[in-house]
Amino acid sequence: MKKLLLASTATALLATNAFADAHAKEVKLGVLFGFTGPIESLTGPMSGGAEMAMKEVTDSGMFMDGTKVTSVRGDSGCIDNGLAVASAERMIADGVSGIIGADCSGVTGAVLQNVAIPNGMVMISPSATSPGLSTMEDNGLFFRTSPSDAREGEVMAEILNERGVKSIALTYTNNDYGKGLADAIESSFKAAGGEVTIVAAHEDGKADYSAEIGALASAGGDLLVVAGYLDQGGAGIIKSALDAGAWETFGLPGGMIGENLPKNIGPDLDGSYGQIAGSEGQGIETLIKMVDGAFEATSPYTPEAYDAAALFMLAMQASGSTDPAVYKEKILEVANAPGEKIYPGELGKALELIKAGTDIDYVGASAVELVGAGEAAGTYRMIEVKDGKIETVGFK
Repeated sequence: MKKLLLASTATALLATNAFADAHAKEVKLGVLFGFTGPIESLTGPMSGGAEMAMKEVTDSGMFMDGTKVTSVRGDSGCIDNGLAVASAERMIADGVSGIIGADCSGVTGAVLQNVAIPNGMVMISPSATSPGLSTMEDNGLFFRTSPSDAREGEVMAEILNERGVKSIALTYTNNDYGKGLADAIESSFKAAGGEVTIVAAHEDGKADYSAEIGALASAGGDLLVVAGYLDQGGAGIIKSALDAGAWETFGLPGGMIGENLPKNIGPDLDGSYGQIAGSEGQGIETLIKMVDGAFEATSPYTPEAYDAAALFMLAMQASGSTDPAVYKEKILEVANAPGEKIYPGELGKALELIKAGTDIDYVGASAVELVGAGEAAGTYRMIEVKDGKIETVGFK
């Protein structure tokens, strides 16, 4: 750990030099997502969303007197703290002025503590949702455009009650994200009068989950809620449960939602349901039109990634600086009312308004509203798997 912090301090000197001349040349933003690992099927659209916002701003010619914005990608591995920290260190050395990410909660906390704080670097995550990040001492450097799992637990309890579920078995991926989400679901469902028969962790990367399913099935429950990852242990748990005939329907929180899950599980997943951060209305509809099939605009956390990138650039414009110590003070200001509402495709307009001294209220693709010290208020998209596809069935 000591060696890592020393490395961070050394690379801070490089970052300082980058801040000094970025205005005149180029601004780099890091995109730190799990391009490998248990959510890798989601990170293509997520990075596409973030980089679309950068291109939109660059093409407008309105950002800090024509400064270009470019992406520096790094792999977090989602659940690999060492890889994520090393990738973030490389970004700092490469002169990034902000980091979009990380994606999964555990690596986000590791990067925040070991890289962002020592280097004074701002992070805006589109998908790190652990409630533990809400109380982590971050020196005002951490923000997120997706809501905390504390809220998701409440939403899932509401959905389960509306569907008449009286009892659940609950399994979670054994990390910060899984534990925080499982705690939120358990407490919210119990508070609403439901019974949680068992809460059990599972490890990612196993070939056989029959022992875990045996314990879960012995406890019973109307539904098995799987707070895991769609490209890893969560999918393995569902396959094993189906093979054993233990459950036919599953509760699917955010980390389990993506087209890869029904593709890999098959028709037996039909009827399973859950929720993920998402909104309806002008913002997401506009983003869908802008993307025009280049990638899936409604893929989980893709709108939030577009918005995370946009907030960086709008805050820099508002502060007149690419130095995180300066522009971090403007992020809440550009994200919230009062001001003229700004949607996807209007980033050039927003930059022009800011330059003219006009307040903006960035709504974006995910109905951005930051509360407290950078928490997203957020809404949730309710989904159900029908005929092998994830369909939206409402919003909360």
